[in-house]
Amino acid sequence: MNRASDPNLTELAQQFRESLRLGVYLFRRLDPEGELTAAQLSLLSMISDGGLRVGDIAKNLGIKVPSATEQIIKLERAGLVTRQADPDDSRAVQVVITKAGTAAVESANQRRNAMVAGMLQELSTAEIEQLAAALPIISKINSSFQN
Repeated sequence: MNRASDPNLTELAQQFRESLRLGVYLFRRLDPEGELTAAQLSLLSMISDGGLRVGDIAKNLGIKVPSATEQIIKLERAGLVTRQADPDDSRAVQVVITKAGTAAVESANQRRNAMVAGMLQELSTAEIEQLAAALPIISKINSSFQN
């Protein structure tokens, strides 16, 4: 039997998707006083390990290139990113995070981590252990979509 057609697995998939959807909403609202929107923070975090082309940024964010370009222009005006020639293709441009961008991401992450830690303190020790045990599985699922 194909496991993908297993009704129990399909129900688990539905519950997992719903939890992730609600989690995305939660994390988008985490830091309303912060300078960066959730989309801008995602973009900056995405390029923090090296530059990416605009098309790749758009694809990773699940948006169209013009929308990604609009976000990049805002971040560029704020001094958080810069555009540089792609070392692999002189016709292309990469978006690269600046030192100010890295500092902004670190600051936002510290605030958001503190907020989430406050939420997690409401959990029991057993629930915290279960969450910690689930994280490698979630990472494995996430990494399967990055290839």
